[in-house]
Amino acid sequence: MPMREPLPRDLFDPACPSSMVPFQIGDKWAGMVLVCLADGPRRFSELRVPMYRVSAKVLTETLRALERDGMISRTAYEEIPPRVEYAITDLGRTLFPAMEACRAWAMEYLPALEQARASYAQRSA
Repeated sequence: MPMREPLPRDLFDPACPSSMVPFQIGDKWAGMVLVCLADGPRRFSELRVPMYRVSAKVLTETLRALERDGMISRTAYEEIPPRVEYAITDLGRTLFPAMEACRAWAMEYLPALEQARASYAQRSA
């Protein structure tokens, strides 16, 4: 099995405002999983490194949902100890342009979004 570059623990900035944008790809963590798989298959334990803020249960649920939707594949190898790898599919890769568009939109319009939310909160108080 070829050696892959390990994923860094700080791959995702904890201050990233991605939870503020009014749209998301899949569930809360799906986009991050896809980014982790962009450079090749990964084992569950490898995905846990950059996604350390996500519980194992939630990561498992996210992986299952992505597999169900055809965005990733799961390959179980009959070895001792057993080995399972997750890989992004061609269908999953089609989400990258949409994810980039969301990122570009957020970079341009996030200040206006924050201002609108603050204004709304003031009016609602």
